[in-house]
Amino acid sequence: MRLSTKDFDLASAFEADFLEVDPTLLARLGENRARVLAALSDRPVYGVNTGMGRLAGVALGSPEGHQRNLLIGRAVGGPPWLAAEEVRWLLLVRLRDLLAPEAGVSPELVTFLVDRLNEGFTPAVPRTGLGSAGEIIPLAHAFQTFLGVGTVLVDGVETPASEVLAKPYEPGLKEGATLIQGSPLAETLAAFALAEVRRLVELQTLTAAIAIDVLGAPRAVYRPALAGDDETLRAVLVELDGLIRGSAERAEVVQAPVSVRVAPRAIAHLRRVTGELDEALRRSMPTDSPAFLDGEFVSTTGFHAVELGLRMDAVTAALVHLGEIGAGRMHRLLDERFSGLPAQLTPDPGPQAGLVPLHKRAVGELHALRRLACPATLGSVETSAGQEDVQAFAWAAGNQLRDACARMFAITACELIAGSQARWLASGDGAAGLQAAYGRLRELVPPLAEDRSLGPEVTALVSVLTREW
Repeated sequence: MRLSTKDFDLASAFEADFLEVDPTLLARLGENRARVLAALSDRPVYGVNTGMGRLAGVALGSPEGHQRNLLIGRAVGGPPWLAAEEVRWLLLVRLRDLLAPEAGVSPELVTFLVDRLNEGFTPAVPRTGLGSAGEIIPLAHAFQTFLGVGTVLVDGVETPASEVLAKPYEPGLKEGATLIQGSPLAETLAAFALAEVRRLVELQTLTAAIAIDVLGAPRAVYRPALAGDDETLRAVLVELDGLIRGSAERAEVVQAPVSVRVAPRAIAHLRRVTGELDEALRRSMPTDSPAFLDGEFVSTTGFHAVELGLRMDAVTAALVHLGEIGAGRMHRLLDERFSGLPAQLTPDPGPQAGLVPLHKRAVGELHALRRLACPATLGSVETSAGQEDVQAFAWAAGNQLRDACARMFAITACELIAGSQARWLASGDGAAGLQAAYGRLRELVPPLAEDRSLGPEVTALVSVLTREW
């Protein structure tokens, strides 16, 4: 894949076997780099010929070696490390930022980074314990490896960077400072979480439809006309209608439980906040500080990814609410008073426990999920002798959101197994729009005529739901 502008598609670059930068773009970077070096002269420039943080006012008599020190001295993190796929995305985000003219880095640095991406070079980057205003700790870990310092992961094994890197890179003026600016870790976690949440939106729509189908719930409450002016809710109801159309309604059911009725509204809210997170992630702004703008160096706040963090917190809260709905809805399926089916969804209640233990697994996942609802973006603590007195903690919101997705996939798997079992026990085939889903579920988790250990099957189904469904 050839990169000819800074605005390349990250997803395509992530999947590409080989990356190269268009020579014309490299030439433009070289011309811009010459302007940056000329503009440096003897004026104070933050992080170039001055200290950083509380020491920003300290002039450096000789800036040589300072760019190396910026990367080495801030690498104070440790495991757990980011996964290799997350590191690759982070490096691509950093590459995108370095291609922007305001970064002012050399074409040599860009080429070095691209070469490392092509080699599958994977720095060991910490995912927790990062108490800085931006992301200097994980980024120092990521890019000190370019110097042949620190740790990289080779097939998951911690290995000294010096043993992997044939020829280290020597950062030029401003380049070390640029490498540790911005919030590419928060962007990386948001991008991966977005893909997972979108899949969960689809799956939760399916689980809602299955519950309606097997419970014989009245369908009038799902009419798209009831969405009013809410186009997002209308879209969910239209999709749901396509799945449940033709399902039988039980005459004795006047009103289904709340968990069955309100699912479309909760799914619509998740869609809405997910869209807002996607919009925030797509906005482009200078991430370097100082940025080279209009021939001068300007301090920026691109490191403060508060919008990403708050949006991710909002998505996590929406997932928690859906998890509560899902666990409640599954409980109704197990109760013969609501389902009209054998108690606990077993052909032989009493001698067989049925799916009650599976619901307890879902409850355990929900308990863990609820604890993730506390906003990660709150809780600033002063550092750098008061110079850094606020943190965004967007990376923490990203970690929480990804954890929430994992819990929600497990809850969804439990509910899908229960829905499939309920359909097996019920009379009739159910709605035509759900036949493919029922067939697929029975292939993955056969109906339970008698109790068996479902743990491995839940794990296998979660794997399918996250990647292949």
